[in-house]
Amino acid sequence: MQNLTRANRELFHRGPDECFPTMNALWNHAYERKQRSRDLWHPPQALRLHAAEERLSLAFDDDGPYALNDWSFAQLCRLAGVSRDTINRLKPETAVLALSETLPSSEKPIQLLTEGNRVRSVHGVAYTRLWDVELLAMLKEFATDFQPPQQAGGTAPSDGAANEDIPFEPDPDPAPTSGTGLYCGEQDMFVFLIDPLGWAEINGEAFAPGFFLWNSEVGRRAVGVQTFWFQAVCQNHIVWDAVEVVEFTRKHTANVHESLGEIRRIIANLVEKRDQRRDGFASLIRKAMTATLGHDADAVLDMLQQRGIARTLAKQALEQARRKGAFTIFAVVDALTQLSRGLPHAGERVELDQKAGRLLALAS
Repeated sequence: MQNLTRANRELFHRGPDECFPTMNALWNHAYERKQRSRDLWHPPQALRLHAAEERLSLAFDDDGPYALNDWSFAQLCRLAGVSRDTINRLKPETAVLALSETLPSSEKPIQLLTEGNRVRSVHGVAYTRLWDVELLAMLKEFATDFQPPQQAGGTAPSDGAANEDIPFEPDPDPAPTSGTGLYCGEQDMFVFLIDPLGWAEINGEAFAPGFFLWNSEVGRRAVGVQTFWFQAVCQNHIVWDAVEVVEFTRKHTANVHESLGEIRRIIANLVEKRDQRRDGFASLIRKAMTATLGHDADAVLDMLQQRGIARTLAKQALEQARRKGAFTIFAVVDALTQLSRGLPHAGERVELDQKAGRLLALAS
């Protein structure tokens, strides 16, 4: 089993303006941005750089000027083969001369992506764009039961560990001011989705399906997906004890649109396996709600201790189960799961959840 930290890293480098509360909000943003964007193709000789108000801008024939953002400025410097740090040390007028002298002089056109009066990206002919909204449209069709995890907290853990395990009930009114698992900024998009009702049994333990999806319309990162089955997601969006992890990535070259079909297939396989396993898991839960762990409290207490559960926690779980009327497997597992949320350390909580999950196998 693996602990996946990709969503945790995204959480702590995204600003509030890059967070989206729902998939619809993210889709609308991606769709509207595509509608506002234009692909322009110009030979390097047609690019005219200007310096105004201590900033550089680009113009092409009678089109422009267009402002450069941090990313497109860095790409322009790479295209010219000049360090951006060097250009930043020059006066704007001198920077214009330096870039104008070093830009390629070949006949191959330069691809520029603009949005309004800004240049979002600068590429050569080998780059092929895949729009974020194309991926999100695919998710609307094939991942309808998946949703973001409950909103994360806003303080980074000092030791990289989880602060608090969270339930999987959706937040009824999520605010885009903290980590939602749905991010889209100037340079890239990242989506973290789970199915909170998709619990299934794998080797006698309970797992739910989820996946990460990422892309960049401006060449910041490759397009990719990572699917998995997990046991817990902590407050800081660390995915604990993931199994069956499948990852696929592709660069934005001529065949990048073929990745849509591959990502669709990977997510469709996850959904199909979830449906098959969920039916079996539901049957297991029904059995666990009637099967007992022992005839009396002493027998059940001994059995729990033999399975590595501390005597104090076992006694507390039995007391909670007793109030529900019987020492069924489900009642004891449910009690242990609730008790785990009160433990001070994430590692202890995950360990107790694992031991409780293994008890379900006794109902099979």
